[in-house]
Amino acid sequence: MSGRAEVMVAPPENSRPSQRQRSTATRTAKTLRRRRLVNSFMVGVLVLSAVLATVPLVFILLYLLKAGLSSVNLAFFIKTPKPPGEVGGGMYNAIVGTLMMVGMASVLGMPVGIGAGLYLSERKGAKLANVVRFLADVLNGLPSIVMGIFAWQLLVKPIGHFSALAGAAALAAMMIPMVTRTTEEMVSLVPTSLREAALALGYSRARTALTVVLRTATAGIVTGALVVVARIAGETAPLLFTALGNQFTSYNVSQPMSAMPLQIYIYAQSPYDDWIKQAWAGSLVLITLVLLISLAARFATRGRFDLGGD
Repeated sequence: MSGRAEVMVAPPENSRPSQRQRSTATRTAKTLRRRRLVNSFMVGVLVLSAVLATVPLVFILLYLLKAGLSSVNLAFFIKTPKPPGEVGGGMYNAIVGTLMMVGMASVLGMPVGIGAGLYLSERKGAKLANVVRFLADVLNGLPSIVMGIFAWQLLVKPIGHFSALAGAAALAAMMIPMVTRTTEEMVSLVPTSLREAALALGYSRARTALTVVLRTATAGIVTGALVVVARIAGETAPLLFTALGNQFTSYNVSQPMSAMPLQIYIYAQSPYDDWIKQAWAGSLVLITLVLLISLAARFATRGRFDLGGD
């Protein structure tokens, strides 16, 4: 031990946290705790909202499986309805009618809706574009029964009889505004740099829109179009005023034709137990078709929807 005396050096006054610093740290800790609580609460609210949004669909599917699965068999898909009071039969005529009318509606409505949506996206500030966008929004909110009455007045009454073609035209009229707005949203996601690059290479605006912009947004447009097809496949009111329905299988588009929503509507209000069971079976098949179309839309465009990716 050396004889040199050890000197105890006291820490400087400013090395200790001041009262103000301790108060600030306390407030910061309280703020962080409050933010964590608020964040946890809001995440819980969002999870609860997501669960509540899916609960009705789950209950509908479970009830349809319980009420209609027993009547879904091969005869349901390949046989026509039996006369009232007889057991058996199927909905072959309604399935054929739905496929034919939805197919014709898609051929009539898809090109018009996609073209209108492309115009709205490329001419955002034009007066005509603003008018068309407003009218499309109004038509999207129009009740389907109003569209059915309009189609009856415009298409059925002048001809003098109901027809599948009138039903397809009514469905196409409902499809056009939905496809228009969906296409506009999808085309708007295409980066502006792609348009500028095409124009810099000497492309005209029309050629740029058709060969560059539209091609880039194809995945989103296809997804939206399939969702719209699933949407109109379950419409009943427009077909009541146009296609009317038919108990027999018909391939003549100029004559009345059945469809699954129409057949379900007729069977559901009948006094026969077998028809009521087939109505539940038809509802199950119809909602399954809608689910399959929606899943196909997502699967077909999976991994191709990144419009701004490399």
